[in-house]
Amino acid sequence: MTPEDAWLYQWADAAITPHPRFSSERIGVAVSGGSDSMATLMLLADAHPVEAVTVDHGLRPEAADEARFVAQLCAERGIPHTILHWQGPEDRGNLMDQARRARLELIGAWAQARGIAQVALGHTRDDQAETFLMRLAREAGLEGLSGMRARFEAEGVLWLRPFLMVGRDELRGYLSRQGIGWIEDPSNENDRFDRVKARKALRALRPLGITSEKLSHVVSHLAVAESALVLAVHDFANDHVAEVSGDLLIEAEPFQRAPHEVQRRLIVAALRWVAGADYAPRARKVADFLLGWRARPDRTLHGCRIRVSDTEIRIAREARAVAGLRVSVGKSWDRWQLEGPAVEGQEIAALGAQGLQLCPNWRESGLPRASLLASPAVWQGDTLVSAPVAGLESGWKARIVCGSFHSSLFRR
Repeated sequence: MTPEDAWLYQWADAAITPHPRFSSERIGVAVSGGSDSMATLMLLADAHPVEAVTVDHGLRPEAADEARFVAQLCAERGIPHTILHWQGPEDRGNLMDQARRARLELIGAWAQARGIAQVALGHTRDDQAETFLMRLAREAGLEGLSGMRARFEAEGVLWLRPFLMVGRDELRGYLSRQGIGWIEDPSNENDRFDRVKARKALRALRPLGITSEKLSHVVSHLAVAESALVLAVHDFANDHVAEVSGDLLIEAEPFQRAPHEVQRRLIVAALRWVAGADYAPRARKVADFLLGWRARPDRTLHGCRIRVSDTEIRIAREARAVAGLRVSVGKSWDRWQLEGPAVEGQEIAALGAQGLQLCPNWRESGLPRASLLASPAVWQGDTLVSAPVAGLESGWKARIVCGSFHSSLFRR
């Protein structure tokens, strides 16, 4: 074994560390057939039991052949491999973002079905540097410029980037020494994609001494500062924010004294958690709220209702945002899971004004009327069966399924 390979094996072995909530014998590896993911699979396979998974997005005619290439290599080496298929993009929206989200959802569901708690991705420090330049072009703040994380939670899975501090050339050198081939994606030279433009910009910056390795170090420094801010927001939330039946209550006076960036991050996180949203609210609207939250005590923002009193800021789900949402019993509704004596034909929908009139003891819940209008209820046609948040349980219980707000502050 060459010294270069020994170093990479050490990275692979150290990448998978025990986790109290995400532990399993096998490690999933997302493999596209490109050099980065192929090297990630091969290096991890020598240190851990692995299973490979490939997503065929169906966006390029070569995609099916690339998936079969990975399948054949895995078969030759006795590595279990699965090909997943995406049904295709929506008519509008960012295609690359849709594909990324589809990968997470498909692979996350696959991993959970296979009893796999951790999935490795083949991102390198070159990807980190390219991402930095792309976010710089979008005028990102500290949160964006602190780069991709070495690990994050999504879709019930812990995602790992074990080679985020390793260069793409180093991984390709390993594959060449091992006699392992990979696929060159033609879209990697297509200037239509921002990542390709960033890759070419990196080459142009090299004479100035700006390399992926140096940018990776810059990102690491920014990530340290980002971690300190995240911790400051978390500490503030622990002391001054309470969860009450899906609402968030922020103490007004401590909030007013908090640094502006702590205020901003707290409100963004609160709105995302209450709305169950993947995306942050528009920066301009958050800035408008922070400028006039005392002067405008009642407003809606990002699918939430915000009401301000002398003592607190209450952020609740906006009733209008969930008015048309109906699902069969047994399925999650908005952020809620309802459990009880289900009967065929029952549905979960918002309680609404009509339902609230049928809850004589709703005031005993301690929740404002506006919050209860957006709370989940069980309906049989137009007949209200249960409204557990409003005190009409009838054998039903309701719980938030997206995790606590305080724990969400460490996820993004």
